[in-house]
Amino acid sequence: MTTPDHESPAPQPSAPETKDRVYRSPAGIAGGVLLLAIAGWLGIDAIVSGHGRTPWLALATLILIVPLVAAFTLRPAVYANEERLRIRNPFRVVVVPWGQVVSLRSSYSNEVVAKSGGKYQLWAVPVSLRARKKAARRDARATADRAAEASGRGRRGRMGGLGGGFGTGGFSGGAAVPEGPARAETDKVMDDLRELLEARGEAESTQGEVTVRWAYEIAGPAVAGAVLLAILVALG
Repeated sequence: MTTPDHESPAPQPSAPETKDRVYRSPAGIAGGVLLLAIAGWLGIDAIVSGHGRTPWLALATLILIVPLVAAFTLRPAVYANEERLRIRNPFRVVVVPWGQVVSLRSSYSNEVVAKSGGKYQLWAVPVSLRARKKAARRDARATADRAAEASGRGRRGRMGGLGGGFGTGGFSGGAAVPEGPARAETDKVMDDLRELLEARGEAESTQGEVTVRWAYEIAGPAVAGAVLLAILVALG
């Protein structure tokens, strides 16, 4: 009589990684697309229609300018999930586990401070002092409107109590819940990141080392374009 073989248990699938929250600057992307369109139009026209060294100068300028424009406008992004913060800046990609983050600071720029002492600016989340002032004015107006509404409601309540004919039925819904203070969009992004840091900063899976990778795919073409342009200018 044969005994059935004991099958080894099937491996359990690994837990799926949480999706990244992606933060980018819409204004930066729009500006980058516009600048690239203008540079491409002028550069290609010079290459096709130019004479002598003009096509070569236009080509070298395009090789230099296009990567730099893309680096400072289209490339910056911040990817955040429950394990780490990945910062894609113009020339570097920095991965900071939440366990290594000391604080997220906002002043004239938004930046991450790591336990190692490193500070990494969030290019994709620029500070807009104009947006902050606009949000502060909007919040002040909303506060004034709520105070005026509360004052009017109090007067109506006193009139109803004196006359007896209005009663309380017309206001049985209660006072409206006041909204929170108005915030600039980039400040809201930093609030989201601080919530993630507070929730995940002490988790075991968020411990690790900060890693930094240089964006050679951006620096290489830009340096090549600069060298070619310098040679063409030197040759006269």
